[in-house]
Amino acid sequence: MVLALTHRSFAGRNNERLEFLGDAILNFVAGEALFERFPQAREGQLSRLRARLVKGETLAVLARGFGLGEYLRLGSGELKSGGFRRESILADALEALIGAIYLDAGMEAAKERVTAWLTSEIESLTLVDTNKDPKTRLQEFLQSRGCDLPRYEVVDIQGEPHCRVFFVECEITLLNEKSRGQGVSRRIAEQVAAAAALIALGVENGHD
Repeated sequence: MVLALTHRSFAGRNNERLEFLGDAILNFVAGEALFERFPQAREGQLSRLRARLVKGETLAVLARGFGLGEYLRLGSGELKSGGFRRESILADALEALIGAIYLDAGMEAAKERVTAWLTSEIESLTLVDTNKDPKTRLQEFLQSRGCDLPRYEVVDIQGEPHCRVFFVECEITLLNEKSRGQGVSRRIAEQVAAAAALIALGVENGHD
C-alpha cells in the first residue's frame, strides 16, 4: 500500500505501474455499473458517462475527501510546489490505490471499494444531457424561468477522516421542501441534491 502512495518524484520504485492497473479496474467497474443502471443507454452515452466518472477532476475530489494528499510520498520539489494538492497527482494516487487493493485483496474487494466511492456520483447521473452535471442543469432550468439560483448547505459530516460522508440540502423557490444529497465530498453531495431537485420538479426521472 505504501508503494501506491509513492510518487515518481520520491523514488525510482513508484506507483505508476499500480496506477496503470487501477485505471483498468476503475474503467471496468464504472462501465459495469453504468451498464446496469442505464439499460436503455446507447454505447456512446455510456462512454460519455464513464468518461465523466473516471476523469481526473472526479478522482481528485474523491482523493481530497479521503485526505489522501496527507499520505503521499513526494520528492522535495513536489512538496515545495504543493504537489499533494495537485489534481493529477491525487487522481493518479487513487488509481494506484485501487490497483494495490486488487493485488492485496482481489477483484471483489477492489470492486466493492470502487463501487462505494462512485455510488453517489453515479446516482447523480441521468441520460438527459450527458455533457452537463446536475448542478449546471438545475441552474439553467431555474434561470430559464427567472427564478433565484439554488442554495446549497452542508448540514452534516459523518465518518472518519479517510471515509467521510457529506450531507447537503438544496433549497429552491419552486419547491416547498429542500432536496437532499450525500456523498464522499461536498461537491458530489451537492450534485446528488441537485439531481434530486430536478426529479422533484418533474424535469428528469433519473433513469431515462
